[in-house]
Amino acid sequence: MGLISPLGNCVDTFWEALRTGRSGVAPLASLSPEGLPICCAGEARDFTGVIDDFGRLQPDQKRTIRKGLKVMCREIQMGVAAAQRALADAGLQPGVFDPERTGVVYGSDYIMTMPDEFMEGVRSCIGEDRQFHFERWAEEGLPKVTPLWLLKYLPNMPASHIAIYNDLRGPNNSITLREASANLAVSEAYCTILRGGADTVIAGATGSRVHPLQIVHVALQEQVAECRGEPARCCRPFDLQRSGMVVGEGAGAIVLEELQTARARGARILAEMVGYGSSSVIERSSLARRGPALRNALQQALVSAGISPEQVGHIQAHGLSTRQCDIEEAWAIQEVFGQRPRPVPVTAAKSYFGNLGAGSGLVELIAGLRALQEGRLFPVLNYDTPDPECPVAAVRDLDTPAGSSLVNLSVTPQAQASAVLLRCAP
Repeated sequence: MGLISPLGNCVDTFWEALRTGRSGVAPLASLSPEGLPICCAGEARDFTGVIDDFGRLQPDQKRTIRKGLKVMCREIQMGVAAAQRALADAGLQPGVFDPERTGVVYGSDYIMTMPDEFMEGVRSCIGEDRQFHFERWAEEGLPKVTPLWLLKYLPNMPASHIAIYNDLRGPNNSITLREASANLAVSEAYCTILRGGADTVIAGATGSRVHPLQIVHVALQEQVAECRGEPARCCRPFDLQRSGMVVGEGAGAIVLEELQTARARGARILAEMVGYGSSSVIERSSLARRGPALRNALQQALVSAGISPEQVGHIQAHGLSTRQCDIEEAWAIQEVFGQRPRPVPVTAAKSYFGNLGAGSGLVELIAGLRALQEGRLFPVLNYDTPDPECPVAAVRDLDTPAGSSLVNLSVTPQAQASAVLLRCAP
């Protein structure tokens, strides 16, 4: 597994932050907050886009990736870096694996261009009346746009770059369903191996809400945390005093491998993927119903894994920290797990770094995988006062057992939900 996150780019550093309660939310630094409805964010400050951020690489890979950086926006760079770190962690260097049987499935947001990409072109089409004249765009404006502009922002490019840099000739797929993308990428990788299409698949996702246009979109669609008090206290999933989501950026990737293939090369097996689910529920009035969608995804994951609710060790919740989404998620968890003799422990990694868009699900899954390895969960940060409308057993200390399995949950504002179920390695 590999990641780029507001808590660092190393899994050990990331886990230490979760265990010690260190938040990655801080005053907005990469953008001016002037005119924006936010003042803080979970920025991946340790990721600068230099080649050293991509982890251990072969000399020829370093040269190729360094050349390719100019045609990657920040989100794509983070996605490639997370995948390279995961490949290195898995010991999958060129020559170790069969390239024809190794593929990539990657999730992303709708990747938005930066406004300055068009600045010179737009300026050239402004007349003396200070109005933009569209009829001049083809001849005077478009030539001012960088010829390779589009390649920097296409959502299929993370999977493409990763395949090229590592000579992966197997199935290659891209999923663009916002926050649901990560779990769906892992699920598609799992299904690809099950149906015999590949022996090994790199599954990942990258995303960002730290973007001037993305922030505007978020503010129009969802509740954004109020700028009051210490930034590290802003994101508080399931807490009575929560005031909205915090924007962030990041990427994560894991390597899925058919068991016998992994054993044959002596791989260090971290966990076993056993189930998945997805659902979208929307009324005829176009009202998104996240609660039923999450419930359906949870039930499907349990059925596909062939286990009961009592056998789930813990839940890595979506935990967005908005009033309504947390209530709907808590309802879904109660619907599926409410009859257990003991409540299922629920934690929410977003409390440490905010909403990383499509990247959130994978980074949260890595947090859950590490919790399974360590045997203990991390607490939900800033969970001070339980909300009666969110009846979940939120983790509040460092002594809660992680159990032997986990469910990872994600959902979009449009009620597209996804879940994956993993258990300790066989």
